[in-house]
Amino acid sequence: MRLAFCGNDNASAYNISAGVLRNVCFVDALNLVPHVFLLFITFPILFIGWGSQSSKVQIHHNTWLHFPGHNLRWILTFTLLFVHVCEIAEGIVSDTQMKSRHLHLFLPAIMGFVAATVSIVYYHNIETSNFPKLLLALFLYWIMAFVTKTIKLVRYCQDGVPFSQLRFCITGIMVILYGLLMAVEINVIRVRRYVFFMNPQKVKPPEDLQDLGVRFLQPFVNLLSKATYWWMNTLIISAHKKPVDLKAIGKLPIAMRALTNYVCLKEAYEEQKKKVADQPNRSPSIWLAMYSAFGRPILLSSTFRYLADLLGFAGPLCISGIVQGFQDTTNNTNATEKLKNPSNSYLSSEEFLRNVYVLAVLLFLALILQRTFLQASYYVTTETGINLRGALLAMIYNKILRLSTSNLSMGEMTLGQINNLVAIETNQLMWFLFLCPNLWAMPVQIIMGVILLYNLLGVSALVGAAVIVLLAPIQYFIATKLAEAQKSTLDYSTERLKKTNEILKGIKLLKLYAWEHIFCTSVEETRMKELTSLKTFALHTSLSIFMNAAIPIAAVLATFVTYAYTNDKPLQPAQAFASLSLFHILVTPLFLLSTVVRFAVKAIVSVQKLNEFLLSDEIGDDSWRGGDSSVAYESCKKHTGLHTKAINRRQPLRYQLESYEQLSRRPTRPVEIDDIAIKVTNGYFSWGSGLATLSNINIRIPTGQMTMIVGQVGCGKSSLLLAILGEMQTLEGKVHWSNVNETEPSFEASRSRNRYSVAYAAQKPWLLNATVEENIIFGSPFNKQRYKAVTDACSLQPDIDLLPFGDQTEIGERGINLSGGQRQRICVARALYQNTNIVFLDDPFSALDIHLSDHLMQEGILKFLQEDKRTLVLVTHKLQYLPHADWIIAMKDGMVLREGTLKDIQTKDTELYEHWKTLMNRQDQELEKDMEADQTTLERKTLRRAMYPRESKAQLEDEDEEEEEEEDEDDNMSTVLRLRTKMPWKTCWRYLTSGGFFLLFLMIFSKLLKHSVIVAIDYWLATWTSTDNANEPRSIGDVKNKRKTYHVAVFSILSGAGIVLCLITSLTVEWMGLTAAKNLHHNLLNKIILGPIRFFDTTPLGLILNRFSADTNIIDQHIPPTLESLTRSTLLCLSAIGMISYATPWFLVALVPLGIAFYFIQKYFRVASKDLQELDDSTQLPLLCHFSETAEGLTTIRAFGHEARFKQRMLELTDTNNIAYLFLSAANRWLEVRTDYLGACIVLTAAVTSITEGPNSGFVGLGLLYALTITNYLNWVVRNLADLEVQMGAVKKVHSFLNMESENYDGYLDPSQVPKDWPQEGEIKIENLCVRYENNLKPVLKHVKAYIKPGQKVGICGRTGSGKSSLSLAFFRMVDIFDGRIVIDGIDISKLPLHTLRSRLSIILQDPILFSGSIRFNLDPECKCTDDRLWEALEIAQLKNMVKSLPGGLDAVVTEGGENFSVGQRQLFCLARAFVRKSSILIMDEATASIDMATENILQKVVMTAFADRTVVTIAHLVSHILDANIVLVFSEGFLVECDTPSNLLLKEDGLFTTLVKTHK
Repeated sequence: MRLAFCGNDNASAYNISAGVLRNVCFVDALNLVPHVFLLFITFPILFIGWGSQSSKVQIHHNTWLHFPGHNLRWILTFTLLFVHVCEIAEGIVSDTQMKSRHLHLFLPAIMGFVAATVSIVYYHNIETSNFPKLLLALFLYWIMAFVTKTIKLVRYCQDGVPFSQLRFCITGIMVILYGLLMAVEINVIRVRRYVFFMNPQKVKPPEDLQDLGVRFLQPFVNLLSKATYWWMNTLIISAHKKPVDLKAIGKLPIAMRALTNYVCLKEAYEEQKKKVADQPNRSPSIWLAMYSAFGRPILLSSTFRYLADLLGFAGPLCISGIVQGFQDTTNNTNATEKLKNPSNSYLSSEEFLRNVYVLAVLLFLALILQRTFLQASYYVTTETGINLRGALLAMIYNKILRLSTSNLSMGEMTLGQINNLVAIETNQLMWFLFLCPNLWAMPVQIIMGVILLYNLLGVSALVGAAVIVLLAPIQYFIATKLAEAQKSTLDYSTERLKKTNEILKGIKLLKLYAWEHIFCTSVEETRMKELTSLKTFALHTSLSIFMNAAIPIAAVLATFVTYAYTNDKPLQPAQAFASLSLFHILVTPLFLLSTVVRFAVKAIVSVQKLNEFLLSDEIGDDSWRGGDSSVAYESCKKHTGLHTKAINRRQPLRYQLESYEQLSRRPTRPVEIDDIAIKVTNGYFSWGSGLATLSNINIRIPTGQMTMIVGQVGCGKSSLLLAILGEMQTLEGKVHWSNVNETEPSFEASRSRNRYSVAYAAQKPWLLNATVEENIIFGSPFNKQRYKAVTDACSLQPDIDLLPFGDQTEIGERGINLSGGQRQRICVARALYQNTNIVFLDDPFSALDIHLSDHLMQEGILKFLQEDKRTLVLVTHKLQYLPHADWIIAMKDGMVLREGTLKDIQTKDTELYEHWKTLMNRQDQELEKDMEADQTTLERKTLRRAMYPRESKAQLEDEDEEEEEEEDEDDNMSTVLRLRTKMPWKTCWRYLTSGGFFLLFLMIFSKLLKHSVIVAIDYWLATWTSTDNANEPRSIGDVKNKRKTYHVAVFSILSGAGIVLCLITSLTVEWMGLTAAKNLHHNLLNKIILGPIRFFDTTPLGLILNRFSADTNIIDQHIPPTLESLTRSTLLCLSAIGMISYATPWFLVALVPLGIAFYFIQKYFRVASKDLQELDDSTQLPLLCHFSETAEGLTTIRAFGHEARFKQRMLELTDTNNIAYLFLSAANRWLEVRTDYLGACIVLTAAVTSITEGPNSGFVGLGLLYALTITNYLNWVVRNLADLEVQMGAVKKVHSFLNMESENYDGYLDPSQVPKDWPQEGEIKIENLCVRYENNLKPVLKHVKAYIKPGQKVGICGRTGSGKSSLSLAFFRMVDIFDGRIVIDGIDISKLPLHTLRSRLSIILQDPILFSGSIRFNLDPECKCTDDRLWEALEIAQLKNMVKSLPGGLDAVVTEGGENFSVGQRQLFCLARAFVRKSSILIMDEATASIDMATENILQKVVMTAFADRTVVTIAHLVSHILDANIVLVFSEGFLVECDTPSNLLLKEDGLFTTLVKTHK
């Protein structure tokens, strides 16, 4: 057949006698002209442009000036492309009904499509290079196209073509589109003035794009890139080469920063406050505030959601149309179609839509659009949610900074509540925002679905819908149960962690006393309770999964069975598969609805909590001027429902910021003229209860001098400081801060200098989670000399030298790795370092020993502060410093007892002076005692021990890497890449097998069976509907009924089996997960508890605890659902592909390229997603820490006046966390858009192959139905894979601990061979003993020989690190004895089982350790002894009376770590514990180091009397303690250098022992 433009079957085609424009073919040819013109003009420009483009781009992204009407142009162009596609399709369909080819029907349309595509590419390039003059070409094109199309339209009107004809509609729409595009172009000319105008307008790119740090481009890219996240490609691909870090994701765009959104929300909230200001019992609505601040994007997202949902129904409708059309064509093949006359070759819309190929293309486009809208809706809600969270966090933080102190201390607002607000409530609201479009989209979706079903199947559809609706409440019920189970699980796991934490902290003691198994059992008991509630959790999870899978099966069963028995007509394939598809659509919203409702309820609760918090009391605003701070208390007496607001000199934020800036600009301090810095007159202050804590306060604090505040504990000394700082509620009276000079009446001016120049060190030290240096400088400029002077004054240098990175060492959260004294000294150093007029020190000496206190007093206070002429207020108990004070304030019971210099008091109040004198004498006596005990050296020792050789920590981290990687050592990029892209299959296998092989087999088997049954159900439906419709008019009714019964019966049996299998599979997965979790935790706990002591010395406690907390939680709760979801979606996709390929084998050919694309998408996504997930997690923690730190250090931050700096820090941390989260969700969108498009391609190929190749209409429907399910599940496969990969990290970490060496618990001797009462005598022989901590380390004891007679009192001494403690550990085989031996009562201890050995000796350690429980439990956890024995032990330890006075006596409660007893009492309990165990050998390892003199005397006495007949080995930190021992062993560098009685040793003038005694060591 020859091709001709106008077709060669009609002679009149080229006839123009009736006028040129009357010829259809000529008009079509005319339409080609503009398209060809555009292509000719733009191609050269594009080529030249691309060549020179690189030089044009100034901004770092190759965008981003949007011309006016940018988005509208993209939308119009897309619409135009869609209309072109319709035009092409219409042309081709019309053409197939002609005798010969008529190119003019579709060629102009194809050219138009090409031209439209080129126009948008051309536009994009011009916009990128910002060269608007070239847009003229487009302008001309739009005009020409508009004119030619209008001619065509006019021609149709003249010919009287009816409006129902498709071609007429298409032409009309195109005229409108070209007209609109022309208008857009004119608008660009009008705004940018680039032609016909003399001065074109200069434009700058948006501020964000000029900042090279902004990498989040979603708001700035063009529409296509926005919809497909094309701009993410660079990040996701680069993740393959190197891990994504915070630098790679850059900063947040300005519009999304927390500050921007905070301002919006704050304004909206203030509006709400104004509205309810006159109604005292109504509180402002946060909901309305949120709506007015973030309402627009939510509406936009909902619109997208509606569009997506409506487009979703295109699937079932197209399936129905395609199957129907396919059936018709197969039935009517013999009917010859009449060929049409070319002159009326117009198609009506109905005829056009009956064409199956057209429907397939429409289905493809609908899917693409639906998915694009859906992802857009998700993205908009995510972004809004993140913005909302940022705003809420900033609001909460600002409120925290203004909370009244009484609220925090009186427990109205606990730190826990604040942390919950930050960590939980804001996230609940964010999640609610994510899900809220569902709230109004779902009902519409459900109603639409039911209407369509009713149209397809009539009444029987309602039966199915009813099944779904009736089962939905069960879903909700299950969801609430799930939440309850989760809560109880959380309670148990908290308890378990508490116990584990105690075990790990006291592990040394447990091992030495051989009590590991007792504590281990108690943890296991809690774990069993936790597992029971996990079982409930798992049961409900599996029920919920089961419901989700079984409901559609049940609904379909009910519907089709009803249909079969109520309708005479057989079920058509078109009806069957369209309704199946609709049921799939319906189930999702119903399943989600329960979740959404639950989140809505949670969000309402969260908003209530937030509102309570935002309305709680604040410290008062600055409500006084001119330095006069008296406000009549009457004016704010309690009104009904209104709390008394605390009042104080605090100003609005902007003043703070201004003064903050002034402060930083002006480091020099103003010279003070006035001799009184602060004056309080007639002050009554309260902690918010209305009762005055301090009353009748009249004091003055002289400028540039040292004022001391003294008094008994609890008399209000600290409160007085806080009252002056304005943290208390002023009932009456005033605090007057002196003006800089009296001529300046303005209070503002003086406040900006004075009020801010306060430095304050609180009684309870408060440290930031930052380096030591940052803690001391605290935001002031760094001055090296000053810094050195301060650290010396506080004698911090020796401590700093011990830290691994000096003063750049990060102090752990809340200063965990420092002792109380060290923390206190850092806080004092902070106060001294600040360049301020006034320094408040609240009991700085409380945690310091006497040397340090003296040093601090002399160097820091008398020298450093007095030289600077700073005003100092010092609260203290150490009366010996009173002579140094310039002014003294003595307090008693919240009142000022006396005020004046020491001389004044001596003359006026002799009684008080005498009282002080006796106290001072007593303190001096203690001082002499204390000179021996040196607390600081002890603290430093502890610190050194905490910073214990870290070399093996590094070893542990190396072990974390998989074994196989150790082989190839070459660290080149390729191996790194391979590791980053490889799934941890090995770990997965370990996890699966730890659940047991039987369960694993059961899970795999039931999963496969379930999916086979589900496929069988649909397959059966296909055969049923196809055979029923085969042409058998002659079949008798009876046969028909039999066949119907047969079909229905098989269908019901299969459906029933499917439902049962759904339950079984969901249960087996959860059951397997539980067993795995149980086994992993059990093994981990046992492994850790039996680990060598060296492991605990070198592995940080937090690291071990993490395995028990975070990692165990992931294994318990997160892996099973992920695994379930992954297997389900993978098997669904595979069964779908199998089904389609079975129906149409040609589909496999098309699958190859799609499979390759899918492989690469998931590979790239997994790597990037993992990195972004880690970034999100790691940026969350500092943010939460910052909140809790601020809440703890409120008074300090406010006293220093550093609120603005802390706010800034909070905003930075929030933004960092938000950008990580934004990128993570953008990466998820990137993936979903791509997998959805792939799914759409699968649908298209499946549709086309099944139409051309399909065996019968049933299988066409089946193929399409399955293709549609693939689109839903593809992205789940990838996301679950990515999640699983991250979660398997937890299993890997746990496994790295399981490969650890345990201690060797079995000895050569059987426990039964060891005498019951061994060791009876207590005779110890040490023969050539060599000891090391690990076989790769140097020996710590070398060739020690000694003999200790039964009952001897032995002292061991030596300098630090000489190996004396190692000897005590050698007795218990806690260290590696690699040569020599220790023989006790004739038995070599290396032959004994460890448990036997350790349970027969007793030891008292340096750090007293008590466990939470009762006193009885602490003395005798094995419950072997009688009460009398325990009382006797307590009496010996001189604790009997104290314990008797406690409620419950022996069963009195001991809190965690024994915090409710003093250190001395704890050490005495340890003594009693050692006595309870009737062992003939007692070892005391520096047992008196951390206790006071009195307790030490008791200890010494007891050792001499109660342990008279036992062998006692004392390791002394002070030689004076062992001067009365029978024999002394002196160690140096691991060798035993001297061994004799003390008196003999002292005779050696140059002996080590003599030196030690002389130097007081």
